[in-house]
Formats: sequence, structure tokens, C-alpha cells
Amino acid sequence: MKIAIVSAYPPSMGTLNEYNFHLTNHFKNKDGISEIHLFTDTLPNGEAYPETRLGPKVFIHDCWTFNAWTNPLKIAKKAKKLGVDIVLFNIQFLTFGDKKIPAALGLMTPMYMKWRNQHSVVLLHNILEEVDLESAGISKNPIINKIYNAFGTFLTKCLLKADLMTVTISKYVEVLEKKYQKTNIALTPHGSFEVPPLPDFNYVTKPMSVMAFGKFGTYKKVEVMIEAVEDLRKRTGVDCNIVIAGSDNPNAKGYLDSMKEKYSHVSGLIFTGYVAEEDIPRLFKDSTVVVFPYNGTTGSSGILHQAGSYGKAVVMPKIGDLEKLMDEEGYHAELFKPDDVESLSTALEKVLLNPEHRKFLGQQNYFAATSLPMEDITDWYYLHFLNITGKMESVMNSIQPQYDKQKLSA
Repeated sequence: MKIAIVSAYPPSMGTLNEYNFHLTNHFKNKDGISEIHLFTDTLPNGEAYPETRLGPKVFIHDCWTFNAWTNPLKIAKKAKKLGVDIVLFNIQFLTFGDKKIPAALGLMTPMYMKWRNQHSVVLLHNILEEVDLESAGISKNPIINKIYNAFGTFLTKCLLKADLMTVTISKYVEVLEKKYQKTNIALTPHGSFEVPPLPDFNYVTKPMSVMAFGKFGTYKKVEVMIEAVEDLRKRTGVDCNIVIAGSDNPNAKGYLDSMKEKYSHVSGLIFTGYVAEEDIPRLFKDSTVVVFPYNGTTGSSGILHQAGSYGKAVVMPKIGDLEKLMDEEGYHAELFKPDDVESLSTALEKVLLNPEHRKFLGQQNYFAATSLPMEDITDWYYLHFLNITGKMESVMNSIQPQYDKQKLSA
């Protein structure tokens, strides 16, 4: 089977690039998949994708451009030319642009492909019905928000023209099925990117490290985290660095530079900038605790799954989707009130100054992460690809003789 994946891919800094990197790594281990074609966004300033790291059956095509109007035509045309059996869209609402028309046109691609009799699956990481548009940095105007929600309903209907839509949180399935009355919606857990060997849960750097990772400036803001650590230092004398790992959200350009200036007097404050894929293991290993300085959410959290994979204690706000993930997938965290410096400072104290509690949280998160590896998630997708394309029967027929032989020999 030939598949294509529409998504950003490193070194592109587009949204969901890291998720696509790991998704591809696990798909290429499936014997039944002969070719994987990555339909990526074009890189700026003549940069090129490093094809040597992809593997023998993975091919990269930078065939769409952020904020371009022609993306649906280019994606469908490329899929047709390559003869792929099915296209997987690894997307969220701003994948194809931060301008209204190109962003909307990109989301209409599965519907366009349906008209062309091309198979597609949409992995949608957020749904507009569950996004706080103000905290996400999209709009503060209530009238504009109503327009966005109406248009979001239309675009969701376009996405549902795909053969299958999958979402990563069970609540999303319930909301979509109730509102749109469709049966081609399914839950696919986010999955853990990698499952490293059992970590040393007692490993701690000196000084300790309080780390936040992501794209900041909208619903992810670092002020409360920095001020909470400052408060904790004054109260307890704890020795720890503050590590802000990542870059600005596209809707909040210049945010981290403003934070560097505002908190230039704070000791042990480190801004790493963009973190390359190969540097992520070290970033998590050296972190004593991973903090989620959020006042809202836009879907499942890849960072929570990464923290779990490396056996890290986490401190999270007591809000919607993050609490739902804890309930459904078994993650544990010390919780705090969003945007509350005192509450976050207290939560950090419980983790940093209590090694046994920190170890317990790390162990529980590691076990939660290892229970849902990405390898299992890609198996699930592969079975659906077979069913959608009508190849399930032929694959089962090829497996049956081997099964009968093993049964006889047993």
C-alpha cells in the first residue's frame, strides 16, 4: 500500500511537525506499507529537507505552501500523480495558514479529494467547538467569534467528507457526533512518540530544572511560571533554573523576546529557542519537573505524552482537556489554578521538595505513556486504511495460509 501524509515535517516549524516525524517513523516499520509520501510545506529561503534521514521507502514532496490559495489543487494532483492509495491529513485548524481564506481552502482539501474519488483520513487535533478563540489568540471580539464558529461548522462539514475523521479525545467524538450526526468519526489516542528504556526516576540535575516546552504567547504564557518560581525561591530557598524551551506561537510573534526583556533581572532564566528533534531527549532528561503554564487548551497534548515517555513529574493547570487526558490515559500531575502564581508556586513546592512524590508522578506518567505507544496507533490506522481502500480481504487471505500452517505445526 502507498500512503501519503499531509503535514509539516522537521525542519519546518509548522504546527504538528514533530507529531508527523514520529508518525512517519512508525508507519515505515509496517510491512504492508510499501511507500510513504510526505506532502510537506515549502521551507523558507531556499532551505531543503534532508532526505537521507527518511529511510528507503519514505519520499518527501514540499508540494504546499503556508497561506497559499492553491494547496488543495496541488495536494490532490500530487496524490493522483503518485498513485497513492490513501492520504492521511495530520492537521489542526491553522495548519494551512493564519489568514482566513488560505486556511479555509486548505481544510476543504478532503472534500475536494472526495469529488475526485480519492481516499482520505483526517486526524484532527482540535475542534473549534472546544477552542476558546480569545485565549488561543484568534479573536477577542464576540461578534467575530460567532462568525468564526459558524464558518468553523462549515469547514468541519468539509473535513467530514473524508472517509474517516479521527480525534484524540473522547469528548470530541461525542461533540462531533451529536452536532453533525455523522458515523465516520472515531477516537484515536494521541500515542507516545517513543518509549525509551526505563528511566532513572531518581536522576536530578544540580541546580534542579523547571521546564516548559512549546509555542508560547497565546494560551501558553510564561509569566505565571517565572513569577511562581521566584516566589518559591524566596519562600524556600530552593535552587533551580527556569527553562523556557521553544518559540513564539505564530499568532504572538515577539512574545518571548518581550519576556526576556521583562524578566532580564531573574537569575537562572534560560530561553533555549527552537529545540531540534535530536535535542529533545536531553531536554526532558535534564528537567526535574515539566510545567504547563496554560490558561486554555486546543486539544490533546504531545508534550504531556513526551514528559511521560521520559518519566517526568508534571505540574498542570486544572482545565478541560488536560484533566480529561489524565482521566482517560492514566497520567498524574500536581494541579494548580490557571494564571494563579501562588497556586503554581505551591504545586511546584510539592514536587521539587518532595523527592518521593516527584518519583511517584514520574513513574505513573511513564507507565501511562508506555501503555499507548505510537506503534499501536499506527497499527490502528493501517487497519482502517485497508478497510477504506478495500484491501482488507486480500491481506487477510495472504495471512490465513501462514496462520493455518502455524496452527497445524502446533
